[in-house]
Parts: sequence; structure tokens; C-alpha cells
Amino acid sequence: MLKELCIAIVVSIVLVSSSYAMAKEGCGGECASCHTLTPQEATGLLKKVGVTVTSVRQSPARGLFELLVVKDSQKGILFMDYGRKHFIQGMVVDLEKMEPAIAHQSEFPPQPKEVSTIDVKTIPVGNAVIMGNPAGSKKLYVFTDPDCPYCRKGHVELKKLVKIDPDVAIYVMLFPLPMHPAAYDKARSIIESKSLERLDAAFEGKDIPKPTEAGGKVAVDEIIKFSGANGISGTPTLVLSTGAVHVGIRDAESLKKLMEAK
Repeated sequence: MLKELCIAIVVSIVLVSSSYAMAKEGCGGECASCHTLTPQEATGLLKKVGVTVTSVRQSPARGLFELLVVKDSQKGILFMDYGRKHFIQGMVVDLEKMEPAIAHQSEFPPQPKEVSTIDVKTIPVGNAVIMGNPAGSKKLYVFTDPDCPYCRKGHVELKKLVKIDPDVAIYVMLFPLPMHPAAYDKARSIIESKSLERLDAAFEGKDIPKPTEAGGKVAVDEIIKFSGANGISGTPTLVLSTGAVHVGIRDAESLKKLMEAK
């Protein structure tokens, strides 16, 4: 399920303007009869995002187009308003079932079940950006996405952790999710530079330099491949030095205790 792709479920509230409400004449019919968008048109509108739109369907949420996009062989979902002025990252959630409502469900195979342990010796740490003390005896591996809102909160706690525990080495494994098309190039840029300043800027939502033509691509692809092979499908995912896997964010003090537990 797509809900496994991101620990944080971002609920976007779209305020539909009076021009769409059509109060005088009403709009109770089939949306597709009035509102259309081709993949080619959508690709042109999203040229700054750098994705290719392969399919457009009416979203389960009235008033939105649901776009199946591809970037660097990764598939994802974006939404666009009928006015073609805004696009939305995140997912539509069915309030009754409390699960993602998606028109392109068949295009996404079921995700593998989360694993409870990983052999840390197999983690491609050469592709990591290291926070804290690189020689620290306590090691934490964090699979994270710069466009995941929970990862952004978690990054703040990681920065606090390195301040309260000088013996910790945090291996930041940048794992861009398909639902965040812009995250792939951000991950490439950060890994290419191995810059903590660039890492912080990305998690603060600031613009960072674009990667070079091939910069960071092999490293990011290796992390994505490793994650898929080891059942990591959501962010943030934490792996302790024992190999124990924990999904979701923790505050700095809780992380410190978790790493000290036998």
C-alpha cells in the first residue's frame, strides 16, 4: 500500500474558489465531462519539476486531477487543481477508512512487509552523509527523505542528539520516495557534496544547488535498491548498531536511551 511509503500522511486541504463551485449553475455531474487534462499537457505544466506525466485520472477527491509521474525510473503521484495553477505533493486520505485513496492503485504493487532487523554490515555506508562524531562508538543509520515532513522534524532531533552525545555517529542514508519527485535530485546534490550545511538547508526547505550531470546518482540508486531489498519502504526508518529497525521519529533523549539499551 502507498501508506507504507511515508510515515507522515500529509493531508492537503484545497479551498475551491467560487469559480469552481459554480453556485449559480451547479456542478453535480461527471467531473470528467467538463474538466480534462492530457498527460502531454500536464508534463508541460510540470516542466520545472522535471517529471514526465504518463497518466491523468480524476482523483477520488473531487476537484483534482491525479497524475502518475515518472522521474529517473521512479513512479509517483502528484495532484493538480482544475485551474491548472497549483500542484500538490502528498496523498489523499479516505477519512472513513483512514487509508490512501488513489485512482492509480493498480500501478503500484504491494510493498514488502517491514523487517525487524538488518545486517548493518551490508548497509552501503559509503553513500552516507555522517552527522556527529565519525569515530563515535555508537552508530545510528537513518533512512530519510528531505521532502518527508516527519523526516524534517526528525532531522531537528538528530541535530540535538549529536549535541547531547558526542560519541554518536549518525549515518544519514538519503532515500527519496517516489511520492516526492523533487527529493531525488536533492538527495543526489547532498551526497555529491557530502555537505552538512547542504543537508540542513534541504531539511529546512531551502533551495540547494542542483547536482551535476551524474553527481550522486549511483549512490542514491544504491540506497534505493538496498532499501527495497531489505523491506525499508517508509521514512524515517532508523537502524541501530544491533540491526534493530525502528520506523518513525523519536526525540533526541529517546534516541539516546534507545541506543544505550542492551
